[in-house]
Amino acid sequence: MKKELKQYSILFLCALFLTACSIQKFIPENERLYTGATLTIAADSAVQKVTSLSDDLKTILRPAPNSNILGMHLGLYYFYKNQQENTNFIHKWLYKKIGQKPVYQSTVSELEIEKILRNRLENHGFFYSTITASFQEKEKEAAITYALKIVTPYKMATYKIDSMSAPIYKELKKLTARSPFEKDMRFDLNNLKFERQRLDTELKQKGYYNFNADFLIFEADTNQYTNKKFDLFLNLKANVPRKSTIPYKVERINVYPNYSLNDSTQVRVRRYKNKSYHQDSIAFKPENLEEFITLKEGDFYNPLASKITARRLSSIGAYKYVNIQYKELDTIAKDSVGSLEANIFLSPLTKRAVRVALQAVTKSNNFAGPELAVTASNRNLFKGGETLNISANIGYETQLASGNNAGLSSLELGVKGELIFPKVLAPFSMNEDFFEYSIPKTKTSLGITYVSRSQLYMLLSGSANFGYVWNANKYSTYEFNPISVNFTRLSNTTPEFQEILDNNLFLQRSFNQEFISGLTFSYTYNEMLNATKTHQFYVQSTLDVAGNSISLLDTEKTAREPRQFLGLEYAQYAKADFDARYHYNFGSKNEQTIAARLFAGYGLAYGNSDVVPFVKQYFSGGPYSVRAFNIRSLGPGTYNEETTNAQTVGSFFDKTGNVRLEANIEYRFPIYSFFKGAVFADAGNVWNTITNPTFGGKDRFTSNFINELGMGAGVGLRIDVQGFVIRFDLAAPFHDPALIAQGKNWDFRLDEPVFNFAIGYSF
Repeated sequence: MKKELKQYSILFLCALFLTACSIQKFIPENERLYTGATLTIAADSAVQKVTSLSDDLKTILRPAPNSNILGMHLGLYYFYKNQQENTNFIHKWLYKKIGQKPVYQSTVSELEIEKILRNRLENHGFFYSTITASFQEKEKEAAITYALKIVTPYKMATYKIDSMSAPIYKELKKLTARSPFEKDMRFDLNNLKFERQRLDTELKQKGYYNFNADFLIFEADTNQYTNKKFDLFLNLKANVPRKSTIPYKVERINVYPNYSLNDSTQVRVRRYKNKSYHQDSIAFKPENLEEFITLKEGDFYNPLASKITARRLSSIGAYKYVNIQYKELDTIAKDSVGSLEANIFLSPLTKRAVRVALQAVTKSNNFAGPELAVTASNRNLFKGGETLNISANIGYETQLASGNNAGLSSLELGVKGELIFPKVLAPFSMNEDFFEYSIPKTKTSLGITYVSRSQLYMLLSGSANFGYVWNANKYSTYEFNPISVNFTRLSNTTPEFQEILDNNLFLQRSFNQEFISGLTFSYTYNEMLNATKTHQFYVQSTLDVAGNSISLLDTEKTAREPRQFLGLEYAQYAKADFDARYHYNFGSKNEQTIAARLFAGYGLAYGNSDVVPFVKQYFSGGPYSVRAFNIRSLGPGTYNEETTNAQTVGSFFDKTGNVRLEANIEYRFPIYSFFKGAVFADAGNVWNTITNPTFGGKDRFTSNFINELGMGAGVGLRIDVQGFVIRFDLAAPFHDPALIAQGKNWDFRLDEPVFNFAIGYSF
């Protein structure tokens, strides 16, 4: 079989080679196939960075030759085959996919390219350089060489500003004094464009509302020098309007908190802190909008202040459109300061909304069933941008398995209320400029969940949170919850599950910790929001600390027994996570991606706890983890449930640990339309730093952890419709740490693939 494959490979390569050779017979007479251009540069010793200059000049060369692979012009071949009368369906399809029209020598305008090259050299300060072009011709092919002789460039001696009318002269004089231009800087047209844009931006921020970068002109004077030096002068173009050379102040600010295109302009006006609020009925209290508006009457016009105001108002969550418009007030020619009126139009979202989601859920632990979720939202609840969300969900799952796991089912009921305030609620005041980019939101929530697992237990849990979330800049987000309380109570345990707990004291202790009170802090840096970036980074770090403040108020019920608060045993631990991701996007439209991820997490139980609570422990495996293993089925460490007491088999609760390490890499590529494919590999596992006797020491984290990673690889299909992604992954393990003891850990089990279905990308 291997011998036959080798023969087929040789034949295939020979066929491709013959295909490449056969291109020449299609080239018309009196034509030569253009194979590309070469630059040769002879530069004076004073010329610096010749390589970067050459790279820049190469971008000018036109036309681009036909692409080839190892000298084989497959795109051309199928173009020519498609031109024939007896072409077939395969040739037509290949032409549409990879076909290319031929580029001939006759299409090359060398004189035009010489002109463009000379212009580019002059833009970089290399005046009076020489360029010659020459073709290298073969029977059916031709290439061209552009030989450039680059002379010493012109360098700046001084940078000055010409006289012009006040007050713009004084401002430009200050700004040019801070210019990045330096003496002996090489003349460069791009630098002049950047300087002109810098001056325009800074003038706008000083109130020059009507100014435009095109009003500025640079003049270079070489008359005083014979050694390729020049004086650079900045001036205004002729006939620049007077109103463009004076600053403007914002004299009036009008705010329309409940704006609609159908609104009449005759509405009630209320003045509050030097702003006019236009609304017949109070849709949004002016005192609640005040801190979001950084514009102030009497201040000079500043587009940055408008941008910050628009961003802050948009972050409230009550408006679908925020539009800030300026209107010039009467200004006469002799005025030294103009006047503006700022109008802030705010179009509200629908006050009430209801979302209903019905979905069929299938999980990697063989549980499947329907789930219904309903969320009701009430925006601008107290006329201050508050949002109230009340959600309820009901889900039923049954395990599609045989043997001991057959018939297991789960019923889950949940209700959660969330109230979000678009400002800081705190017992102390904060400077309004402390959060420059955006104002933090205060989030409060209260929820309760009931879970009933047949043949196992019932679990009642409640949660309450109070905290803040804010954006520090475009990519960075912080979230701080000083109050985070969780309550869980296990009840109605079956004899079978009680036996599992009795045989696994770590699992029992993790369920006994019914009360969790602490704080959480997380930082997220997310460049994935910018789809145009070639290199995208994502970093999220989270710190979760519980039990420290409660320990000051607790009571010790029995000596050497865990202490309690309000009659409940409480947990005491610290947990830290780090999740880093990198996307490299490439291709003509960045449609291909190489995505990589690293995750590390560690939880430390101390004080009142011997083990981290079960709901806070880590697990590995599943559609968002190591996809070649079912959810919660990987680890901990090298533990193998098939070689242990049958009482723990299938208990799917105990595949957790307080240490988790994972790494993933994936190549994503387009297939057709909204169908996309992927090839991936994953590695990871969980461990315990203090061994669980149930696992016989197999779960302990040691320096040999690299050899205990579960590894797998697979392929995937994604249906990506405008960012909504349905994901199907099929993966098989090739390293199973549970089989290390048997010496069978390295085995690519293609006959035992794991199918994953999920919503959204895994990372």
